[in-house]
Amino acid sequence: MEITDGRRRKGAERRRLLVAATTRVIGRAGLASVSQRVVATEAGVPPSVVSYYFPTVDDLLVAALVEANDACLADLEECAAAPDPLGALATRIATWFDTGREVVTAEYELYLLAARRPELHPEVGRWTTALDAFLAPLVADPIRRAGVAAAVDGLILRCFWEPGAPDAPTFRAVLDGLVDH
Repeated sequence: MEITDGRRRKGAERRRLLVAATTRVIGRAGLASVSQRVVATEAGVPPSVVSYYFPTVDDLLVAALVEANDACLADLEECAAAPDPLGALATRIATWFDTGREVVTAEYELYLLAARRPELHPEVGRWTTALDAFLAPLVADPIRRAGVAAAVDGLILRCFWEPGAPDAPTFRAVLDGLVDH
């Protein structure tokens, strides 16, 4: 939805700027490093701007989680619409680590935060529900589908400690071995 009111548009842009800065800080130095002052410095704005849009650090973290999840869900939707959804997913996973390891690291830290906070469980549930829906046409059995979903999450997680992320053909080969054909 396009915002036509200039003040609202500027506010939405500032919020996006601050959330992106929060994600960079988390990706570089972890959740514990996030403060309004650190985010303000990262975003190049006065600390009062951060506290105006996000009164607490927790508000920043939740906004970053929602933004990260929205981006992942949009990527998953694009993959589902592709002629070769599994190939598109394999390429997307490889791209996440090829060009955005810091962002993916931040996203996983935010997901772990959500795991500890029951009020954030529905946000993580959005990913698991979307991944299940993506996989449903490829894996009919719900038990096997849960296993494939766990493998997708595991493939992403393994990229954090393995030197160099696998490439798209490697991801695709692993996924091909798991889905119905």
